[in-house]
Amino acid sequence: MHRAGRKIVILLFVAATVLAEIAAGSAAAPAVGQYSLRAAIHVHSTMSTGSLSLESLARRAEEQQLDVLILSENFSLRYDYGLPPFEGFLKYHVTFPSVMEYGVQRFLDEVRAAQRRHPNLIIIPGVEVAPHYYWTGSLLHGDLTMHNAQRNLLVIGLERAEDYEQLPSRGNSSSFVWGRQSVVNGLPLLLLALAVWLWKPQDSRCLDWRRPAFGLRPVLVIFLVTTCIVLMMNAWPLKTPVYSSHDGHVGYRPYQALIDRAVERGALVFWSMTEARDFSRYSFGPLGTITIKTEPHPESLVLTRGYTGFGGLYQDARRVIAPGGIWDQLLGSRSVDDQDLFPSLIGEVAFHGTTDAGKDLDRVYTVIQTSARTPASIMAGLKGGRTYAVARGDQNILLRLDEFRLLNNGQSVGIGETLRGSGNGDIIVRVGVSAIDGKPYEARLRVIRSGRIIRQIEGRTPLRIELVDREAQRGERLNYRVEVVGKGGELLTNPIYVSPMDGANTTRSQRMTLPSGTVARSPIAQAESRGQTCA
Repeated sequence: MHRAGRKIVILLFVAATVLAEIAAGSAAAPAVGQYSLRAAIHVHSTMSTGSLSLESLARRAEEQQLDVLILSENFSLRYDYGLPPFEGFLKYHVTFPSVMEYGVQRFLDEVRAAQRRHPNLIIIPGVEVAPHYYWTGSLLHGDLTMHNAQRNLLVIGLERAEDYEQLPSRGNSSSFVWGRQSVVNGLPLLLLALAVWLWKPQDSRCLDWRRPAFGLRPVLVIFLVTTCIVLMMNAWPLKTPVYSSHDGHVGYRPYQALIDRAVERGALVFWSMTEARDFSRYSFGPLGTITIKTEPHPESLVLTRGYTGFGGLYQDARRVIAPGGIWDQLLGSRSVDDQDLFPSLIGEVAFHGTTDAGKDLDRVYTVIQTSARTPASIMAGLKGGRTYAVARGDQNILLRLDEFRLLNNGQSVGIGETLRGSGNGDIIVRVGVSAIDGKPYEARLRVIRSGRIIRQIEGRTPLRIELVDREAQRGERLNYRVEVVGKGGELLTNPIYVSPMDGANTTRSQRMTLPSGTVARSPIAQAESRGQTCA
């Protein structure tokens, strides 16, 4: 009996020890039931400037084992050039395929129909919007130039036609307003008044003025009426965009207006390819040459606020994401108010079709960590920065993030989350990266803390780091992110945040508290108060 009793005690002790270890391990383990969904973001179909139908895109996405297709159809591609101050009716315009031309409701219906046909693929509607462009120079001098036609924002997730109709853009007449230019646009109506005056006999003693002796008068009336109709059709609607296409000094106000309206309507807004340069010239014979250009604009990330994030990985040179660059400076900024979220990174494939060399749906994609395979969870994952971006390299290989977590005092958090109350104990960083095909490829892995590289290793995949960061400043807000670059491809993560404040782990709000009585202002407002503008 005594031996049996001792065995029972020993078994109970062992069981209690095992349970305690399991409980401790569960506190440091990632949450179960998580999905890592591969999303192609910034995709065009034949509803705008793409060469594949939405049905073909959906089939191709399924073939490439993508989970999410996020469209970024061109919202409006209508461009006008008018002769000031009569640019409302003395103008020439061109249009290209866009959602506004296709029909917003028709676009949304097509997305819903494709979703029903492909239940295993989540399709989220979105548009690419350039809210403002402006002209300089003239055809007479041969230096007519259109600026910023490709300074774009991605507006994602709006599902009602009325929400799109409220987006402020030069090509969206629903967002136009009444102003002084509206009066100028209505000047052709004076021709109609003159025609009426000519049609009415001027002298009651006159005989029928419509006789041959007066034959020129009806011709002139018809000419005036026809001219009035043509000019008014060209000027319609009489309302005008808020910002003139001949005003190059409005800075980022049109873009901020779009961000504010889209976010108000429930959309996610991402700056698109801010360091890509667009330049082209078109000859019009004796009329001269028109230049169309958009310069890189990484400063847009600083001079606007309230947007969700930006395209940080795409097939072009990028400096914003360099250690210590603009993104890291924004992440470390303390000059934001309680409503601001730090901008998160996405990958942009900018897919228009397979005819573009080196382009395919899975060439660049974003992995979204969600708790469910639903559009709402995907939108929440994007908004919360629980994502990382992947691009194929020279060897057409894709990398995979096996692990990226911070551990401290029994807490374990992942991408887009905040480690709180980290004033005591060391922060442990765990990172694991491999190639999807499991083969070894040369790569360089960096761990970046608040803009500073704290560990770098080079070797063949798979690569692993477990770092005890004893140099981290206690009591400081920090962020950690991972960068992997090699011939096999590129991988960039969003940060994990560290806050000295106690409290439950949250996603990437990491909000800063301003001194009492301080009113936070956007960088645009601050620049304008100093009399500055940024074109």
